[in-house]
Amino acid sequence: MGNNITISVVTATWNCAKTLPDCLASVARQSYANREHVIVDGASTDGTIDVINQHIDQIATFKSERDKGIYDALNKGIQLATGDVVGFLHADDLYASDDVLAKIAEAFEDPEVCAVYGDLEYVSQQDTSKVIRRWQSKPFNQKDLGWGWMPAHPTLYVRRDWYSKIGGFDISYRIAADYLSILKLFTQPDFKTVYIPDVLVTMRLGGASNKSVKAIVKKSKEDWRALRSCDFSMPGALRAIAWKNLGKLSQFA
Repeated sequence: MGNNITISVVTATWNCAKTLPDCLASVARQSYANREHVIVDGASTDGTIDVINQHIDQIATFKSERDKGIYDALNKGIQLATGDVVGFLHADDLYASDDVLAKIAEAFEDPEVCAVYGDLEYVSQQDTSKVIRRWQSKPFNQKDLGWGWMPAHPTLYVRRDWYSKIGGFDISYRIAADYLSILKLFTQPDFKTVYIPDVLVTMRLGGASNKSVKAIVKKSKEDWRALRSCDFSMPGALRAIAWKNLGKLSQFA
């Protein structure tokens, strides 16, 4: 089922030779065949490019050049993608099972569905079987955006033409461009979504937005800017940010 849907998996890499082999193997194990893996590298110097070249047969498109950060790389990946649907699997991340893309493709069989998302597990850097936090989502309700709700971005798959509609990621954001893109997408009245109540991706802890209190403060400032740029009121934006951060407390195992 869903075999008519081509899924583009975009991976942005930069000096990640240690974790990338797991990511590549995770994509290769997917049972859903109608997929392409697009890798955009930021001119790595640690052996990442050697790892990519060793697996080049499973990669549809590979580009390596200096970029302006991860969101610039993701924008390049979207431009290189040819699939009906685009999702992102970062070099530190893994699919939770071998049928994740098959589940996503099945949901996209409905031509009115614009996006599909699921649950996310944060795992230990050293031991990916050790779950630290679980981001359990739910079916989308427009009002939830005002309470800081968002789908876990690593699990989010979107019809590619929607990224053209919103202009991709705003690279003036360093941490929260994914949140801004979600706000732009999910505030559209005709943006129909499907929630898959399964863990779709496991993510090694240590992302840019979770490294320190300073990073959390910086992210909150960018979240504020994103909310205000999407016409959330000042009190509404403050409430969303507060609940967005408080909601993480319930995710710890």
